[in-house]
Amino acid sequence: MRRNSPTGVAMAIGLLATSIMAQSDSNPKRGMAYIGGSDSHDADYDLLLSSNSPITWYFTWSPVAAPSDIFPDDAESRIEFVPALPSTDNLDDNIDALDQLPSSSNHLFTFNEPDGSTDSGGSDISPDDAAKAYIKKIVPLRDRFQISHPSVTGSPRGLEWLNDFNSSCWDIDSEHGCPADFVTAHYYGAFEGLSAWLDQLAEWYNQSGSGLQSNLKIWVKELALPQADEDTTFAMMNQTLPYLDQLEYLEKYAWFGAFRPKEANEWTGDGVALFQGDGGLSELGSYYLGGEENGFKVGQQGESSAGSGETGGNDDNDDTGDVDDESGGANDSTGLRASLSALWALIIATCFWNI
Repeated sequence: MRRNSPTGVAMAIGLLATSIMAQSDSNPKRGMAYIGGSDSHDADYDLLLSSNSPITWYFTWSPVAAPSDIFPDDAESRIEFVPALPSTDNLDDNIDALDQLPSSSNHLFTFNEPDGSTDSGGSDISPDDAAKAYIKKIVPLRDRFQISHPSVTGSPRGLEWLNDFNSSCWDIDSEHGCPADFVTAHYYGAFEGLSAWLDQLAEWYNQSGSGLQSNLKIWVKELALPQADEDTTFAMMNQTLPYLDQLEYLEKYAWFGAFRPKEANEWTGDGVALFQGDGGLSELGSYYLGGEENGFKVGQQGESSAGSGETGGNDDNDDTGDVDDESGGANDSTGLRASLSALWALIIATCFWNI
């Protein structure tokens, strides 16, 4: 086995450290899963969608964009809305709704978890019915959008559905099948399972037997660690985001948690929330937005929050002194934990790579 020199390893580690500390400047992949509803808080979007935020795109599980009044400043024109056609139900009406979107919306998600039941948030579409609707209704939309294949669950059942869907596509149209411009994925679970699922999905799409183009990029549009406490979830996020940011075939991703704890659903639990109960950023939220070095402290609230003088991450750090010492101290710890933990993981990986 070839061994690199200690100097070479040290240089590699130094470069990795630099990339971790600069993570807020190198993550244009991050997006927002917009839940909305009557419990939505405009102040939270002052932070999520501020000019300092790394978030560059969002989706709503529908062809309808979020209300204009949640967007601070010029965010509505800066951040791409990605519409979705979640089901074969009301498909014609949903396609008609796409005509109302601005030209900046140039990606389109298709069927949401067709291998899952409607009770669990899926669309419960048979592979054959999905293939028929996809070829007849969705493929023509490629003149306007880059379209995704359906987003299956991150499970063996999801892969089986994809196999059956692809077979039906080629049975219906032996020349073109069901072409796509990118791939979408969902995964709720630990980092090890996520990385394995993405590799499996990429391998499936790149196999010659699929009949699809081999350079399709993956978007993870739903990502979280359900039923875990905040510390465990933070450790998972801290391991996951640097990995996704550097993964070449991974183009975009969105954390499922752009809400406060009381708005979390029972299945995921409130450990995924990017906000605290009072609207301040959780450790997860601070890290997802780039941390204190990017202007986002733990406990920081959006400009519209009652009793808050915070500016939503648009001002310099020195101007956010209204956050109490406990919150500031927690965020210092968060930033240090995030940087050191990710760096340590990469140091170990580097050592193994160079053995």
